[in-house]
Amino acid sequence: MRVSRRLIVGLAFLFSLPVFAQMDKIVIPAGTPEDQALSAITAEPDEAKKLPMYEDFIQKFASNPAAVAYGNWQLSQAYDATGDTQKAIAYGDKALAGSPKDMDILVSQVNILQKVKDHAKIVEYGTRGGEVYNSLDKQPKPADISDADFAARVESDKSSAKPSYEFLEAAAYNAIAEETDARARMSYIEKFTPAFPNSRFGDGITSYAMAALVDLKDMNRLVAYGEKTLATNPNHVPSLLLLAGAYVDDAKPGSLAKSVTYAQKAIAAAKADAPDADNARKISAGVAHSTLGYAYMKQDKTPASVAELKSATALLRGMDEQQFAIAAYRLGYAYGKLNRMAEAREILQEAIKIQGPVQQMSKDLLAKVSTTKTAAK
Repeated sequence: MRVSRRLIVGLAFLFSLPVFAQMDKIVIPAGTPEDQALSAITAEPDEAKKLPMYEDFIQKFASNPAAVAYGNWQLSQAYDATGDTQKAIAYGDKALAGSPKDMDILVSQVNILQKVKDHAKIVEYGTRGGEVYNSLDKQPKPADISDADFAARVESDKSSAKPSYEFLEAAAYNAIAEETDARARMSYIEKFTPAFPNSRFGDGITSYAMAALVDLKDMNRLVAYGEKTLATNPNHVPSLLLLAGAYVDDAKPGSLAKSVTYAQKAIAAAKADAPDADNARKISAGVAHSTLGYAYMKQDKTPASVAELKSATALLRGMDEQQFAIAAYRLGYAYGKLNRMAEAREILQEAIKIQGPVQQMSKDLLAKVSTTKTAAK
């Protein structure tokens, strides 16, 4: 949808007010030559003919930055309407170069960028919008305005900008969610967090950040990020799970004990036995039991390991097949250590049916426990 032209008298006066310095608004005063030229373009019924008319407009009023930015913005939307996405993006970038803090143009540009899934630019422009919105609370008060009037004006600015802010927040979050490269995802998150403090997507951002840091094998940043999250939200299950999972495979002394602690806390926080527990909470508890069982196994506490892994498979069966396969493989291994081969074979028979990273490992382990059972006869 094309955004209509804003006709507000008093461009120079508007830009002279410091209260508006934090957010751009392109304004074409009524009755000016620029306004008259735009009226002629608007009156043109042939959309194709409007393109060169906007080009002429930009050339004619090249000395007026607001007119140039507006002309480029209109060209961006016009090319988007024709399906020429690349030209739409290029003209949108030009518009933002002339009016970098205009929330309407940022929204328009992100809408176009979503069509080509340009995650980097979506996050760049989305977070720029977040920064513009946040700056509204930090703008200086003019000496000739009362505190009450200034506060009312700031609230009015924020109210008008909030829908754009929320759209840009969601767009940036979706770009992070869709990004598959861990390094790129983490760089986006580092831009997102300060631009959208107290985001409604905070839990998701934390989970994506910690998963990315696991993939990057950046243990120090992972622990720092997780601990920072838990300092404000001690029962944040995704952080507890990821720290438990990170520590269980860390060779440093004391890491297994930390994994046990975090896994136990995750089980308690998930409350899978509660009447209102949904599938997500049950899966989280299942993963926590799986990690706890694995930690116990590495501590040579195999009977305790079996108990935890049985709880894990019970919670994960039919809920999350990949996590179930991991827990089943671990349970088969624990049964094997206790020479409970029939039980090991039974659970591994389930695991080998699930395609994924542990399928072959489960097949190999099943072959070993089957051989051991035959030799024991």
